[in-house]
Amino acid sequence: MGEGLDHHIYLLTDLGDLTLFRYLTENQNHESNPQDHRLPGTVMDLYRKVIRWLPEIQVKAGRTVDYSVCYPRAAFDRQSMLWDLNYFKYYFLKLAGVAFDEQALEDDFSRLCDRLLESSSDFFLYRDFQSRNIMIVKGEPWFIDYQGGRKGALAYDIASLLYDGKAGLSPADRDELLDYYLDAMVTVHPIDRKQFLSAFPAFILIRILQALGAYGFRGYYEKKTHFLLSIPYALRNLDYLRRNYPLTEGLPAMEKVLDQLIQRGAGLYEQIIQLSDYKDKKNSGIAIDQNEGRNTGSLTVSLHSFSYKRGLPADDSGHGGGFVFDCRALPNPGRFPEYSRVTGRDESVIRFLEKEPMVRDFLVHVRALVGNSVQTYLDRGFEHLMVSFGCTGGQHRSVYCAEQLAEFLKNTYQVHIELNHRELL
Repeated sequence: MGEGLDHHIYLLTDLGDLTLFRYLTENQNHESNPQDHRLPGTVMDLYRKVIRWLPEIQVKAGRTVDYSVCYPRAAFDRQSMLWDLNYFKYYFLKLAGVAFDEQALEDDFSRLCDRLLESSSDFFLYRDFQSRNIMIVKGEPWFIDYQGGRKGALAYDIASLLYDGKAGLSPADRDELLDYYLDAMVTVHPIDRKQFLSAFPAFILIRILQALGAYGFRGYYEKKTHFLLSIPYALRNLDYLRRNYPLTEGLPAMEKVLDQLIQRGAGLYEQIIQLSDYKDKKNSGIAIDQNEGRNTGSLTVSLHSFSYKRGLPADDSGHGGGFVFDCRALPNPGRFPEYSRVTGRDESVIRFLEKEPMVRDFLVHVRALVGNSVQTYLDRGFEHLMVSFGCTGGQHRSVYCAEQLAEFLKNTYQVHIELNHRELL
């Protein structure tokens, strides 16, 4: 790989299709519980090669990174941590029907962030340093998929690798490889080993919770069912973490949530699989019971798209309240001539907006906020909720977002949807 920007040249190399995960699964012993056995020597040697590079990436390469251009944030800071924790809350806990006290859990999230922020964060955080993002070429590791990299603490990446869901490393192998990492780190940067090991479990925890949120969102909502297959492995890692570290001291709401997840184990996994099957059947047109996998209630959610030039939509329900989301900060297809005669319902606009990370992140938070209110309204027997999306012309971004939220609500709750695109009338 290389570049010659002066000549408008960018060279790419095909790294093949052998990942560290594939190498691991093809060469590990096949026993009933992969966490009970040690990896073969050849696999451990390859892991050591990978780990030997990690301090070079985090410390030496990290000194050359312009963190101001990292996306979506320059650092794995409190805001980033809370995004991950709420991702877990809304896309895994809510989906799994795990009971929790909203405010108490938010308070624990804040306290967990306090612990994480005690560690130095002046290093490059790869963000997704796991076995599927490490290619093996002629016995040597090559690293891909670090576009989410930013400034952060050292512990997060090694936690990602050693507690990588389906990789299923044994505790003994994890301990050996962690020692190897710390030995490699001191050759490039001084480190307080005791302090690192004391903080390490908290980084394992937030990584596992982030992964569970991703499994719920990408497996259930995006219908990439192979992500759902990783849930039992993540729960197993969570169980090990809960039993071996005083992780939840001072975090009572978190403790209750983790215990529920661990106790429900395989049953929780089956529940999410069934919900995913429900959505697949619905989208394929198979006749199903309309109450299957959904909540009951008589709530109407009225969704509106509009142009700010003509003011907010009128609330004809008489209930007041609801949400108004401003889409004007999102990338605007309306600025390009080829989208002038199409709307947020058309495939070309949908493709334009779907590829924008900012739009995806915006909708994650919209679904979380509205979904929480919908569930509460159903539980309390409320009859109406109004949600509006506004943009400059009311043709593209607001229409797309309203359509996306409508699809989410129809697939998740038993509610009546009223969809009104004011500027398309």
